[in-house]
Amino acid sequence: MQERFNPDGLVLAASYAQTMEQDVFPYLKARQKDTNVSGYGQKPLFCSQFTADQPRGTVLIVHGFTENAYKFSELIYSLLQNQFDVVAYDQRGHGRSWRDGKIQDFSLTHVDHFRDYERDMEIIVDTVLSKLPKPWLLFSHSMGGAVSGLYLEDHPEVFSCAVLCSPMIQANMGAMSPTVVKLLCHAAKLFGQGRKRVFVSKPYTEKEVFEDSCAMGRERFDWYENLRFSRKEFQNNGPSYAWTLESVKVTGMLLAAGAPEKIACPVRLYTAELDNTVLPEAQEKFISRIKNGSHQLVKGAKHEIYRSADDVLFPWWHDVLSFLKEQ
Repeated sequence: MQERFNPDGLVLAASYAQTMEQDVFPYLKARQKDTNVSGYGQKPLFCSQFTADQPRGTVLIVHGFTENAYKFSELIYSLLQNQFDVVAYDQRGHGRSWRDGKIQDFSLTHVDHFRDYERDMEIIVDTVLSKLPKPWLLFSHSMGGAVSGLYLEDHPEVFSCAVLCSPMIQANMGAMSPTVVKLLCHAAKLFGQGRKRVFVSKPYTEKEVFEDSCAMGRERFDWYENLRFSRKEFQNNGPSYAWTLESVKVTGMLLAAGAPEKIACPVRLYTAELDNTVLPEAQEKFISRIKNGSHQLVKGAKHEIYRSADDVLFPWWHDVLSFLKEQ
């Protein structure tokens, strides 16, 4: 079985789908406990716990926009192989967690207030992570990086370290300035359209095109997209006007005077060289203000660094594991 994995427990691309189904998922299932946690406002959050042999600590995974915990299965397997317990949950409006009943389009992603994500994370930490071995370590991606950034600013002593993978300190709005986007989204909310899909987005009806995706590893992309196409709860794609407005506002929250400076634990932020989803300049501003912050550029990677080809993914993830093991 070793020839299907690299030394860190990542799956070799040559037999990716087969290895995930035959080796990874049976292993995860044997060590997995699923629960529904009552999140902020009593909204149920789907949460999974994974138990390692002789755990050296626990890693909390906070996924990104339109994602879910299941998408990080390969990384969870690797963390278990490296003796970390893992907690991973679907954020509200995503995956198997609570969705706004007023929204009929299952692929639309909506939130009323970005702080709701942080309040959910607080509850996951207090009710699930609190029962698991320390040190507590944080791994977050994209939107999850923004949620984690807010949490770290408000709770600077909880985690021993944090990894921010392509964090959404500021989303890339393309040709539109944040001011224009705010005005458009405010107007939409004023006219009762806050839960409607933004006009540049369409519902999920067919598989995403690899070349247009945020991934650089074809085998990893194909495996998840085939799964996503078959499971409605994993088909999140575009944002509502309210979500878009909140995503613009979160930049000011994260970069507020004195906010990043509150973070006490070591933080390593990874910027993807070919990222066109979030803006690297805002990432640099954020990490430069954290006392124990470090910043690395991952060459040859798009936004989803964890879905890169082997030659990019393996050294990046080895660096992540080394950082986690230092704590």
